[in-house]
Amino acid sequence: MTYRVRMKDPVTEGGLFYRRALMAGAVVLILFLALVGRLFYLQVLSYEEYVAKADRNRISTIPLAPTRGLIYDRNGVVLAENRTSFSLEVMLEKTRDVDALIEELSSVITISDDDRERFAQERRQRRKGRAIPIRTRLSEKEVAQFSVNQHRFPAVSLRGQLIRHYPFGEQFVHAIGYVGRINDREWEKLDQANYAATSHIGKVGLERFYEQVLHGAVGYQEIETDVHDRLVRVLNRVAPIDGKDLHLHLDSELQFAALSMLGEQRGVIVAIDPNDGGVLALVSAPGFDPNPFVTGIDSLSYRALNESPDAPMFNRAINGVYPPGSTVKPHLALAGLMSGVTQPSRKVWDPGWYQLPGDERKYRDFNWHLGGHGWVDLHTSIIISCDTYFYDMANRMGIDVLHDYMQRFGFGQKTGLDVYEEASGLLPSSEWKRRARKQAWYPGETLSVGIGQGYWNATSLQLVSSTAALANGGKRYQLQLVDALGVMDNRQDLPAQLAEHQLNAIPPEHLKLVRDAMKDVVHGARGTARKAFTGIDYLAAGKTGTAQVASYAQDAKYDATKVEERFRDNALFVGYAPYDKPKIAVIVLVENVMGGGGSNAAPLARRVIDAYLEKNGRD
Repeated sequence: MTYRVRMKDPVTEGGLFYRRALMAGAVVLILFLALVGRLFYLQVLSYEEYVAKADRNRISTIPLAPTRGLIYDRNGVVLAENRTSFSLEVMLEKTRDVDALIEELSSVITISDDDRERFAQERRQRRKGRAIPIRTRLSEKEVAQFSVNQHRFPAVSLRGQLIRHYPFGEQFVHAIGYVGRINDREWEKLDQANYAATSHIGKVGLERFYEQVLHGAVGYQEIETDVHDRLVRVLNRVAPIDGKDLHLHLDSELQFAALSMLGEQRGVIVAIDPNDGGVLALVSAPGFDPNPFVTGIDSLSYRALNESPDAPMFNRAINGVYPPGSTVKPHLALAGLMSGVTQPSRKVWDPGWYQLPGDERKYRDFNWHLGGHGWVDLHTSIIISCDTYFYDMANRMGIDVLHDYMQRFGFGQKTGLDVYEEASGLLPSSEWKRRARKQAWYPGETLSVGIGQGYWNATSLQLVSSTAALANGGKRYQLQLVDALGVMDNRQDLPAQLAEHQLNAIPPEHLKLVRDAMKDVVHGARGTARKAFTGIDYLAAGKTGTAQVASYAQDAKYDATKVEERFRDNALFVGYAPYDKPKIAVIVLVENVMGGGGSNAAPLARRVIDAYLEKNGRD
């Protein structure tokens, strides 16, 4: 068998090789051009973008929190300060199992059930990308314990910061308020860039009203880090602008004295300067310690405060509305004189009750004795607090005229105090009842309002502000807690501001009659506050009041010993001193007491006035 051997074809093989080499070269060239193009794109066209990305990997911008402004009383005593505190914070994005992390962390640092509950609550309302504290206020020992074990917890950081502290606890809480952690709802309303390094915000009181002043402006610094996230150098730094300090009209010594006078009683004491509206003391008792609210109060403690029958978290001085009772009789007397429905010489027969024409109901004089007071003029009716005279005057005046004049004293409206929580109270009128109750106004309701009862509800701030207007000759100032802003040696004073409604063109003789009657309430033989002010070495003026908390039948006689404590009357006193050159006006309200304003509230007011004049002089 013969086999044919195929010979090589150099020409064909050379052509094939050439074509393959050409194809391979083309592929290499295309890949090379693609690489060059990509390099051109990265190095030339996208240079700035990728340089920025590279810088972000090694350069970080860190916001710097400003230091919150301090709060001082009028004598330079610090009422709200900042203290260094360490906390442990968890970044949720850096861990898959938060519960396991907390369990492991608890082997190093004590984490209570309250800590866990607070953490869970803040976790539900946290701001995205923000760390959540699992423990606050760590001791030096706890800081050291965690620092040694920090490598085990990449999702947990130790943070040192200045936190708010209130050195006097509950004694100023209802005036100053407190700060707390920012929640989602608050975060949405904030200038988020300015609060990038801030975790707390004012919640109530001055802390909330002056938040922007106290907070300041955020700063920042750019830092360069290595691959291990260690600081290499600081590239740029813009310092934060610290918040401004607040300097208050409040006198801490007077505040302490007023608190000690109330003792365990529930009530209000507010003292102001009648010459500018500055608030010298603002007491609502009982109070509560605001410090736990700064870092997060535990649920058990919060529930105890919230459910307490004494309502310590309720600000009686700012939010509380009460029937003003007889404390407004000087104001009503001035309204009666200015409206022309009564005159200084006009007398009313007081048999101990009052009847409307054609009505069988007898409206009692709550200060009556057997047979009443007989013939009573305006001056005497203020001194002895005769309800019958004011029933008659209110009926002659009518509710709408009464409303118009009492509005000029500031009732039914805010006093302008520099807090957001102030109540407006209620000054009723026929139009108000038609709008709110869909009912007509009845004459008997006017009589109740005419002695500071019925629908009329006033705040303690309104009572002391309107009394100060009587003391200074008719000017109504907006009440102010803050006197100045800024550092001690470069303060920006806040000027006194007149209130919207003013008592214009008061006849001097009318004002003198009312003021003289208030002086005789304190110094006269028949004055309802004479016993409380016995032995003082200055002249004062005032008015006692006793306001019903519950209603009683027409013929029923009120006996405080037989009434449940919470339904007993409130005792009030408003007054000012010295009589000729007033330096202080005061309101004292004591809730649910045995006896009236003369025996319960007036003695406390006398001691407040004594304490202030002893320090500031009587002339």
